Amino acid sequence: MGTTFAAGHGPSRRSLDLLAYVLLVAGPAALTARWKYPVPVLLGTFAVVTAYELLGYADGPIFISLAIAVVAAIMQGHRRVAIATVALGYGAFVWGEFALGLDGAPKLQEAIAVGAWLTALLAVPEVFRVRRERFIEASRARAEESKRRASEERLRIAQELHDVLAHNISLINVQAGSALHLLDERPDQARPALAAIKEASNEALGELRSVLDVLREGSNGAPRSPTPGLDQLDTLIARSRAAGLEVSKRVEGTPAALPASVDRAAFRIVQESLTNVTRHAGGANAAVTLRYRAQDLEIVVEDDGRGASAPHRESGNGIPGMRERALALGGEFEAGRRTEGGWRVLARLPYQTQAQGAS
Repeated sequence: MGTTFAAGHGPSRRSLDLLAYVLLVAGPAALTARWKYPVPVLLGTFAVVTAYELLGYADGPIFISLAIAVVAAIMQGHRRVAIATVALGYGAFVWGEFALGLDGAPKLQEAIAVGAWLTALLAVPEVFRVRRERFIEASRARAEESKRRASEERLRIAQELHDVLAHNISLINVQAGSALHLLDERPDQARPALAAIKEASNEALGELRSVLDVLREGSNGAPRSPTPGLDQLDTLIARSRAAGLEVSKRVEGTPAALPASVDRAAFRIVQESLTNVTRHAGGANAAVTLRYRAQDLEIVVEDDGRGASAPHRESGNGIPGMRERALALGGEFEAGRRTEGGWRVLARLPYQTQAQGAS
């Protein structure tokens, strides 16, 4: 309709005929496939518009189909093809009107206006394309970050459950073995071992319940019971002694108030170290040393027992878990055989953790 109106009221040009109507319909029809085949549709509509103009039909909305095809091509990343097509069309327009002196030759101002309009036609969809790509990239980055955090959270939960259960189950195992040994020959002496088993199992259930409470309430919920820290170190050592392990404790320097993450990590490292001594260094004496230094807390746990080979102690989650705890806080961790026999665990945990330093 717009083209028919232009043919009757615009500059004198060739009147519309059947071929003109075919071309007028062909352009919009091709646009139905513009998102699936953007480049062929762009070239097809360009050919339709070019044929329409060369045949001298009246100007009208036929150019809209070409503009839509250009926008679709740019939005899907075919910027160069779109620019080349528009540049070719504009060059043909200027050359045909000025160089050939065709009827209705435009003024310079009109040529400039057409050039500005075409520039906007190329620029606006490019801006939207870039913004859309940035949005998609940001969404992808957020999804990857969410997956990474979920993976880290799974590892943290696994480590926490390991720390909660491994120590107490090791004590239960030792005491159960002792009770079985004493039950037939000296049943009266088996009672302390059975009592220790009961205490260790209650402790394991309590800590496990605390972990599950935190998981149920989410990251914003406060735990219903205190988070294990160095204030429970004496209780931990007492349970280890009840299992038959001789443990000494020494504190050097002035004890300082520790961030909750450092306090928890320090306790878990000592706990896991004593668990390993109970498992692998039969008949050993263990020494726990806490050194409050200027910038960090140094933890040393040593035993003088037979020890186990490095591959044996490195197996499982114990030593890797302790190392991850220390490194996550920006600290250091070492574990290995002592030259004089036994095993040594060394961890340094900075008071100013990485998370605090970034805040």
